[in-house]
Formats: sequence, structure tokens, C-alpha cells
Amino acid sequence: MKTNSLKNLIKKIFISHKLTKNHAAICAEALINAELVGAPSHGLSRLKMYCDRISKKVINPKAKIKVKKISQSIAHVDGNNSIGFVAADIAIKTAISNAKKTGIGLVAVKNSGHYGLSGYYAEQAVKKGLMVMVFTNAPPAVAPHGALKSLFGTNPICFGTPTGSKVPFILDTSISMINRGKIRVAAREGIEIPEGVALDKFGKPTTDPKKALEGVQLPIAGFRGSGLAWMVDILSGVLTGGNHAGRVKDPFTDFSGPQNIGHLFFVIKPNLFVGNSFNKRIKDNIKTIKKLPKIKGIKEILYPGQSKFNRFKENFKKEINISKAVLKDLEYLQNI
Repeated sequence: MKTNSLKNLIKKIFISHKLTKNHAAICAEALINAELVGAPSHGLSRLKMYCDRISKKVINPKAKIKVKKISQSIAHVDGNNSIGFVAADIAIKTAISNAKKTGIGLVAVKNSGHYGLSGYYAEQAVKKGLMVMVFTNAPPAVAPHGALKSLFGTNPICFGTPTGSKVPFILDTSISMINRGKIRVAAREGIEIPEGVALDKFGKPTTDPKKALEGVQLPIAGFRGSGLAWMVDILSGVLTGGNHAGRVKDPFTDFSGPQNIGHLFFVIKPNLFVGNSFNKRIKDNIKTIKKLPKIKGIKEILYPGQSKFNRFKENFKKEINISKAVLKDLEYLQNI
């Protein structure tokens, strides 16, 4: 389906679920972006879930989002149980505005929901010539090191910076070996997941996505990944006023109440310490690393964000490929 046609369809679906035109457009833009950068696990495969949560009154489609100014640089956003895209959109724009004025913009968010890809928000800051770090927590999926039960989410860590070129540096990675969205997509499509990324509920390695969803996901780098997940839970949950310590509800299966996810956006002017030499320095950094000798079969040493930028550029020219499962969702959502 053509990108604009699909975007308009998504907007109509969200509007039919009582979102304002502006909020529906924000949500549609984020979902389409996920498809175009090659992350369908955070795209249309989640549309029905958002609509289900609105219908079951655990997402507030008419949320009155409040922004509390703490200082010239710092703000606290209360999402009022809004869909995560909208609360995050307000937060990143506030952080960008504050950073432009003072050099630093720090915005915490509480009472939000799943907001899609962290890199989507980081890119907005980088396009304004700013550095950015983004943190958010998620429902239990990963067991803390030494524990038998999952508690941490896949808790992504995201960093972005201008590069002196049109291709931004965007590192957006979960602390698990595979993000949970990919496991859900694999379960829907009936395909296996890679070895070494999850255990079933009995603690045995599995490549069955349904058994993985019942069990636990494995963190990157063992106990170090577990530590990073804990750090993100503190920064985006404890610090912000959001849920933490395993209390974020699964958006697909738990409709007992709002998720109250927390996010943290930290935006920085890159010239704070080195003045106008930042562009020269970042170009030198990237050039030096790219010139290193390459192992066999590697044509270019890529920095984080390059592949996604290239995929977006290529996919933008094409129609978006929609799976049978997502087509079924779209048909259902148009007819209810």
C-alpha cells in the first residue's frame, strides 16, 4: 500500500477511536516511520493493540497532558494516560526548545504508554543540531541477573548526535538479545526466533516465539545487560514517577489499568564545551573509525543509524509491504 494512503487510513482509524486529528496524525507518522526504517515490530503490527487499549478505557484518547516547568531547562510531563506517541511528542519538543535556550533540555514523563521507537524521537533532536539521550521502561520480559522471574522490560537505550552530514548517528538498542516486538511478530507469523535469545517457562532455551513470550528473554552481555536494564528502570520509572520494578502492564494482554510508562529525554547543545569545533571533531571521529582495516566481507564500517537511514530512503520510494496478519487487523479496525 502507498505510504500516504496508509498514513491516512491509520489517521482515520485513530480518529474513529476518538483521538483528535492532530493526535491521530502524530500517531500515524510514528507508526509509518517504524515501517519505513525496517522495524515493523514497532509499526502496524501494534495498531490493533493501541485501539484495543483505547476501547477498554486504559488509554485516554482525550488526555489533558500537563507540562510542569521546573526550571528553564527542566520540565515534567504528566501524560494523563494518553497514547505514548502524544506524550512523547510533547516531551521531545519541550526538551528541544529548552536545550536551544539554555544548552540543556531535560524532560521526564509519567502516566504515558508505549511510544514506538526511541530513535524516532532522538532523530527529531538531531535534525535540530542537538545531541540526545532517550530512555523508557517496558513490561517485564527480562529476568534480573540471578533471578528466576522476569521483571525488567527490554528497556531501550537511545543516543543520537549530529555527524556533520545528513546521516545522523542514532544508537537505539534494547538491553535484550532481541526486542519483544520481534518475538510477537514471529509468533503471529508462525516463524522461529534465533537461538540464544530466550528461555521457555521451564528455563530451557527455545526458538519457539510463543514459548519465549511465556518465558524470559536474555539480556545482552549477561549481568552487564541486566545492570543496564536496571539503570533504565530507575531513570525512566523511579525518577519520573512512572511505574517501575515490574509494574508496567503488558499492553497486549493486561487491560486491568493504564501502563503508566515513564520516559526520560535529555537533549544537549553539542557546542557547550568545544564551541564551533564540534562538527570538525565529530567528522574526524567518524572518519578515523571508518578508515580502520576491515575484516573479510565487510565493505564499510557503519556507525549506528546509517543502515536505518538507508532503509528509510529506499523504502520511501516503495509501497509498504503489509503482512496477512496486519491486513486482517486493518480490515477489522475499519469495520468496527
